[in-house]
Amino acid sequence: MKSASFTSETTTLPEIDLESTQDEKLLSDTPWNVVLLDDDFHTYDYVVEMLMAIFGYPMRRAFKMTVEVDTRKRVIVWTGHLERAEAYREQIHAYGADWRMETSKGSMSAILEKAL
Repeated sequence: MKSASFTSETTTLPEIDLESTQDEKLLSDTPWNVVLLDDDFHTYDYVVEMLMAIFGYPMRRAFKMTVEVDTRKRVIVWTGHLERAEAYREQIHAYGADWRMETSKGSMSAILEKAL
């Protein structure tokens, strides 16, 4: 048998900032709420239609959320991963004005909050 010769090489690994990596992991694992905010520039029909179109909610669920946003001035419309929550918020902001109201100049507002 032939003996193998081995050379010892040291491989330098890139430094990893464990604290920021853990923070990023926590952010991605933490559920986020998409919170729809009330205003006086959109009708119930608009809100129900928007929730059905963006989230695929049945009419009854969308209507219940519409009543809640009107009475409590906010409603959680979805909870989940940050990336998807951001996408839903953007879809709400891009939905457009309510054609039923002259005073409606744009979409409703939504914010993101960490779920408790």
